[in-house]
Amino acid sequence: MQQFNKVLIGIAFSPSLKANLFEAIRFCNMFNSKLICVHVGKKSIEKEAQLKQLFNQVQEYIIEPKIIWQDGDPVDVILNSCKTHKVDLLIIGATQQEKLLRFYLGSIARKLTRKACCSVLLLIKPSVKRIQCNHIVVNGLEDERTKKSIHTSFYVSKKLDCKKITIVEEINQNEIEVKVNDDKSLRKATILKERIKQRENFRLRDILKDIDKGNISVKTQNIFGKRGYSIGHYAKVVRADLLVMNAPKSAGILDRIFPHDLEYILSELPTDVLIVR
Repeated sequence: MQQFNKVLIGIAFSPSLKANLFEAIRFCNMFNSKLICVHVGKKSIEKEAQLKQLFNQVQEYIIEPKIIWQDGDPVDVILNSCKTHKVDLLIIGATQQEKLLRFYLGSIARKLTRKACCSVLLLIKPSVKRIQCNHIVVNGLEDERTKKSIHTSFYVSKKLDCKKITIVEEINQNEIEVKVNDDKSLRKATILKERIKQRENFRLRDILKDIDKGNISVKTQNIFGKRGYSIGHYAKVVRADLLVMNAPKSAGILDRIFPHDLEYILSELPTDVLIVR
């Protein structure tokens, strides 16, 4: 299970600074984490005063945040800071109304997600006031990293007081090789689908048996379709508050998981997304 003892957020002096900062502070309070704020750029009296004013508005933060000012390439500075300070979670925030959202999430977030040594939380609608998390959707695909993601989703759910988790099993349509052209082939395809569902449900029950679920309502959902696209669409339809996904296996050019799975998620974020490494 992933635990978030050290959290880092990259701060930019944009219209969403206050909301992003408040979200990070609340998160750290709920997870009892240390907060590190990194600004890529020169330190100035004006910026220091603005940050101090924002921190003064938040009377609830428990642990004094550490602030780092550093010039350089945004991706390199943030990645190096995560590594140097042994960060467990990197928070990236932007609002949908900002003009630079597409560039920010399309370019910087993709690079950070591929290369970060820690988990990444993408916030699409940061809020100054807390919005209750009521429903978490987590990927349940057959992968060695899935068990950790599912365990982490329960850890996060308990900390956020979320009462509902849905584990989505994305099943590749290619697994059903039957060509349906009559009643007989339709029955064969239906039977094959049911067998695959039973197999997947059995696998998930094996993962869930060791988890203390508390009062969390747990549901499993089978979806046949493209990985990444299907779960993103599902999370959007059910209005999930958080989508938990496995991190890509590697950052190499031969990595096939990231383009086919997370690329769909990052190109059209359905909700806040936690990528577990």
